[in-house]
Amino acid sequence: MRTQQGSEGGEPLPGDSSGSSCLSPGSESGGGSPARAADGGLGGCMGGGGGSLGGTLRGVLSRYWSLESLHSTTALVVPDGTSEKSGLGDELGAEEDFLYEEFRSSGHRFGQPGGGGGEQLAINELISDGSVVYAEALWDHVTMDIQELGFKVGDVIEVIDATNKEWWWGRIVESEGWFPASFVRLRVNQDEPMEKFSSHLDEAQCGEQDLAALGRLLGPGLPCKEEMRANVINEIMSTERDYIKHLKDICEGYIKQCRRRTDMFSEEQLRTIFGNIEDIYRFQRKFLKGLERRFNQDQPHLSEIGCCFLEHQTDFQIYSEYCNNHPNACVQLSRLMKVNKYVFFFEACRLLQRMIHISLDGFLLTPVQKICKYPLQLAELLKYTNPQHRDYQDVEAALDAMKNVARLINERKRRLENIDKIAQWQSSIEDWEGEDVLVRSSELIFSGEMTKLSQPQTKGQQRMFFLFDHQMVYCKKDLLRRDILYYKGRMDMDLIDVMDVEDGREKDFNISVKNGLKLRVRGSDEVHLLCTKKPEQKQRWIRAFAEERKQVHQDQETGFSLTEVQKKQAMVNAFRGHPAGKPKVTRPYCDFLLRQKHPSLPTALPQQQVFMLAEPKRKTTFWHNIGRLTPFKK
Repeated sequence: MRTQQGSEGGEPLPGDSSGSSCLSPGSESGGGSPARAADGGLGGCMGGGGGSLGGTLRGVLSRYWSLESLHSTTALVVPDGTSEKSGLGDELGAEEDFLYEEFRSSGHRFGQPGGGGGEQLAINELISDGSVVYAEALWDHVTMDIQELGFKVGDVIEVIDATNKEWWWGRIVESEGWFPASFVRLRVNQDEPMEKFSSHLDEAQCGEQDLAALGRLLGPGLPCKEEMRANVINEIMSTERDYIKHLKDICEGYIKQCRRRTDMFSEEQLRTIFGNIEDIYRFQRKFLKGLERRFNQDQPHLSEIGCCFLEHQTDFQIYSEYCNNHPNACVQLSRLMKVNKYVFFFEACRLLQRMIHISLDGFLLTPVQKICKYPLQLAELLKYTNPQHRDYQDVEAALDAMKNVARLINERKRRLENIDKIAQWQSSIEDWEGEDVLVRSSELIFSGEMTKLSQPQTKGQQRMFFLFDHQMVYCKKDLLRRDILYYKGRMDMDLIDVMDVEDGREKDFNISVKNGLKLRVRGSDEVHLLCTKKPEQKQRWIRAFAEERKQVHQDQETGFSLTEVQKKQAMVNAFRGHPAGKPKVTRPYCDFLLRQKHPSLPTALPQQQVFMLAEPKRKTTFWHNIGRLTPFKK
C-alpha cells in the first residue's frame, strides 16, 4: 500500500496514491545546477587564494540547515486541540446529523489524499538554493520498476527533487530513482557536528586570514553539537504532542461516535477496528507528562529525557497487541467501506472532529509507525549527545530498550503468523481428539520420529512427535500413504521431567536402550521411554526440550498469549479449506516443516539431513525386493 505524508513532523500517514501517473521524467535533470551556483558564490566570497577552504565552505553551507525553518513553511494546518474536551455532548447530535446528511447528499468521495503542498515547496526551494537535503528511510522499499530507488530502514537518501507530493527523486551513492515520500522522514539535522567541520578545516590547513574570513562569512549562526541536539529534542517533543492529538481525535472523534451507533457497530467490531488504541492513548498521555517534566524549554540541549524511556520500557509493549491486530483492523474496515452508509458516517466523524483530510485507516496506521520511529529518534539523539552529558548513558540505554521493544513486537508478529500454519497442520491430522493445539500452544519447537515405549507395553512403537510450547503431540503414519498422520496422543510438558538415559540396560523397563530419553510425569508413576536412531538426534531433542521450557518462561515474563478471537479465526481459516462433502486432502508434514523455516531446525546440518530428520528412510518392502531380482528377467 502506498502512503502519503502526514502531519506528525514527518510521520507518514496513508492515503490512496496510485502514483505512477504522477512521475515526471524530467525531474532528475535539476540535481546538478544548485551545486554549480554555490561554487560561483563561494568563489566570489573567498577570492582566488582560498580554494581548499572554499571547498570546505561549499560543503558546510550547502548541507547545513534546520528543519525548524521547513516546519514553519509547511502548509499543512492541524487544529490546536490542546485543551481536553470532556466529551461530545447531546447538543452536538443535531450538528452531527446535519453534517451526515450534507455529506451524503454532496456525493463527496471519501479517502482522497489531502494536505497542503507547502512542505514540498519548501524542500524544493532549499534544493534550488543549493542546499543538500537528506531523508532517512522509515520503511524498506522494494523496487517495482527499474526507475525506482530501493533502500532499507535507516538508509540516508539525498533528495534531489520533491516537486511531486507522493514520489520524490533521490540518490544513494551512485544509484538514483523514484521513491515514495511517505517511506522516509527528513533528517532533523542536515549536517554533521561542528567537530567534524573543524577537522575539515584542520585538514585544509587554512591560514589565519582564511579563518577570519570564514568567521565573517558564517556569522554567529555557526552550527554546533548542542544546537543539533536541541533540534532533535524539539522534534521529539513536537512529534509527541502531535501524536497525542492524533490519538485524541481517534478516541473522541471516531470511537465515541461509533459506540453511540449500536445499530451499526458491535463491541467486537470496534475492538477489531481500533484494537487497544484507547489504552495506548492513556499511556502516551502519561509518557508525555514525564517528557514535559524533563524538558528544558529555555535550553533544550540540556534536557534529560532518556530516563523517561527507561521508566516506561515495559509499558511500550502494549503496542504489540495493537500491531498484531492491525491487519485484522484493515480487513474489517475494508469490508465496512464497501457500504456507503459507513463511508458517509466515518467522514462525518472526521468533519465533526475537524481532523485533517486523511482516511481512517491512515490514522489507525499512526501507532504502528510511531513505535518504529522511537529507535530512529533516539539514535539521532545519541549521535548529537556528548559522552560527558548527564543524559548520555540514559539515552544509550533507552535506545537499546526501544530496539528490544521493536524486536519483541516483530517476534510476536511472527508467532501470530505461525498460528495459521499450526491450525492448518492440525486440520491435516486424521482422527484428532481433544482440544485444539492452539488452546495452549503457539509455537512449533521441533519435530521428528522416535520409538516410543510406555508401561506396561513391552514393544516399541514408531511415532512422529511434534513438540510445541506446553505440549507434545505424537502421531502414527499411514502404512500406505506415509504423508498421512493419525492422532495418537499428547503429553503435557508442564508436568514432565526429561532425563537422559545412558546406553545399556534400563531398570524401569528392563530392556536394553540406545540413544534413549525418559519422560516422567511429576506426581504419578507414568513414564515414557523415547529412543532415536542416532546420537546426534538425541542431543537435538535434548536441546529442543530445553528450548521449549525457555520459550514458556519468556512468554510468562512478557505476557504473551493468544486471544480467543485469534485462536478461533485461525481454526476457521484452516477448516475452511476442507468443505463438507469433499475428501480432505492432507499436506505432507515434512513439507509443512520446511515451509515453517523455523530457526530451531538444526542449522549445522545440511539440507539433505534436515529431510532425513523429518522423513526417515522407509523400510524396503517385499515387492521392492522382487523388483530388484533383475537376473530373472528376460
